[in-house]
Amino acid sequence: MPNPLYDALFRPHESSGKLFLVLKDGREMSYSGFLGVVARIAHALVDAGVKPGDRVALQAKKSPEALAVYAACVATGAVFLPLNTAYMPAEVDYFVGDSGATLLIVDAASEAALAPIAARAGASLLTLNGDGSGSLAEAAKDKPARFTPVERAPDDLAALLYTSGTTGRSKGAMLTQANLLSNADALVATWRFTGDDVLLHALPIFHTHGLFVATNVMLRVRGAMIFLPSLDVDDLVALLPKATTMMGVPTFYTRLLGDPRLTRGLVAHIRLFVSGSAPLLAETHREFEARTGHRILERYGMTETSMNTSNPYDGERRAGTVGFPLPGVELRVADPASGVGLAHGETGVVEVRGPNVFKGYWNMPDKTKGEFRADGFFITGDLGTIDADGYLTIVGRAKDLVISGGYNIYPKEVELLLDGEPGVLESAVIGVPHPDLGEGVVAVVTKRPGASLDEATLIAGIAERLARFKHPRRIFVVDELPRNTMGKVQKNILRERYRGVFAGY
Repeated sequence: MPNPLYDALFRPHESSGKLFLVLKDGREMSYSGFLGVVARIAHALVDAGVKPGDRVALQAKKSPEALAVYAACVATGAVFLPLNTAYMPAEVDYFVGDSGATLLIVDAASEAALAPIAARAGASLLTLNGDGSGSLAEAAKDKPARFTPVERAPDDLAALLYTSGTTGRSKGAMLTQANLLSNADALVATWRFTGDDVLLHALPIFHTHGLFVATNVMLRVRGAMIFLPSLDVDDLVALLPKATTMMGVPTFYTRLLGDPRLTRGLVAHIRLFVSGSAPLLAETHREFEARTGHRILERYGMTETSMNTSNPYDGERRAGTVGFPLPGVELRVADPASGVGLAHGETGVVEVRGPNVFKGYWNMPDKTKGEFRADGFFITGDLGTIDADGYLTIVGRAKDLVISGGYNIYPKEVELLLDGEPGVLESAVIGVPHPDLGEGVVAVVTKRPGASLDEATLIAGIAERLARFKHPRRIFVVDELPRNTMGKVQKNILRERYRGVFAGY
């Protein structure tokens, strides 16, 4: 029976002894060994009452068994719902209740706190620990090492991923089998992956980047992964010589740049470094190339679409940009009100259309309808501009746009200037309430080691290159910027923290 995603990613490897996973402690797992685990877990899911279309929520540490739960969901036709391991019980309560999950799988350490949540939702509860133990493992251990995948169609749901929910209610993005498969194929073609590749994988697997970008690509080509539990620079340094590629968030690259062991010799065997999930500073891009000889390939995606664009594999990987649309993806920068495409060089909202674009938001038909244009383009909410050569640059989120005295101010423009000032490591520009202007511009910066920063000097340093209405009215120096688990700066936290700075003006 056809099951497009299983047929493409898993079925070809069922009898393969080829290496799939290398773990931190040196243990190895072949494709056939991994798929034996998948089959046993699939049988256990069915025994737990999981049926095609049911949602299976997983909040557990990264492990081969946790990855196998994803594959088992594909095999059984269940909808996989990965949850950030940092979510608190109240947040898990919302996701399980909203999704109507049939089964919740958690670390045993969280069982007592989450059992009442599963009970309220009418969901079964199983445990899975980082070492692969737990009640799920017990339920699966004596099951057959083969499972016949259920029949599924390309438009059937494969995953439900909730947006980060930094403003308002978190939304469940419905991703189909065709969405995930089309994106894997586009990335394999664009990034030239083959079965000879070994991917250094230190990303979490509750997020699109580590789960669907990294893992699906390697499954598609029958490559191997060095499967690390989390980011640890010592691990990266030790294992980079054994890999051919690495995918990471910008923090991976800044941490490596802070280690003297990062040399050209260390990464001589690497053919590709990829960065995403948060903007990569142009300075980081340049420093990494100067140090290693490698130009990091930056790309652009989101929960609702997986990947949309990429800098080229061959040709210029332009610092500060996210490149061109992937094969099969249509992209335009449009007027936010009308959806009419804008000329190169103009700033507008990024809109995309293609087989990668999600089916809609779970139980939110009105919200879904409002996020799509009549011609099928999805309104990403990201602001961008396309240069004369066709490279896309993301300048911020529409919700981050600052409107001061009736003038539009794009935070990225101010941030780029501040980032170039002596002693500045990174900046974040926000708008907060101002009694006269509506919003006033505030910048929050971090400094380079040993540097001394002064608010007046920073403002003076960018004054001649920026229209007066765009000038930050206050600049605060902090030790670090608040970030989510994928490294994105949480501007909502900054806006709340500094919302009262103009109260007495």
